[in-house]
Amino acid sequence: MDLYHLPGFLGTKAHFLSDLTLVFIILSAILLSVGVWLAIRKQYEIHRWVQTVAVILNASVILGVMIGSFRGYYLPKIATNLSDVPIAVTTVHAIIGVFGFLFGTFVMLRGNNLVPKRLRFSNYKLFMRISYVLYMIASLSGVIVYLVEFI
Repeated sequence: MDLYHLPGFLGTKAHFLSDLTLVFIILSAILLSVGVWLAIRKQYEIHRWVQTVAVILNASVILGVMIGSFRGYYLPKIATNLSDVPIAVTTVHAIIGVFGFLFGTFVMLRGNNLVPKRLRFSNYKLFMRISYVLYMIASLSGVIVYLVEFI
């Protein structure tokens, strides 16, 4: 079954996989925001679990769908069509998304003590906040990509 060509379920011209990706990314953003709220309430253990689940969900979507879609559809068009709005918006989203994904994954791994001691940073709040902001910008730009491309 080719999920790239099944009709979508959100009532736009998007395919099933694009709709599913949008839903999962919004769910990831909500989970990360709930995690921030939990940290503010000093419920750090639940915060860590919620953030870890959000990062894994996000990573699954990025690795399973987004990289292939970008590489197959947008990347070949960048050199000749960067002035085209969908190509430009998607390229900016991809750049922000790569930094947010890598940085956020590292912060999550650090939060779970899964990085070598020499790579552990001490100002954890600053790194978490930067990661959260990057992720929210990437999520918002992803929603903009969806709107530009499919509505």
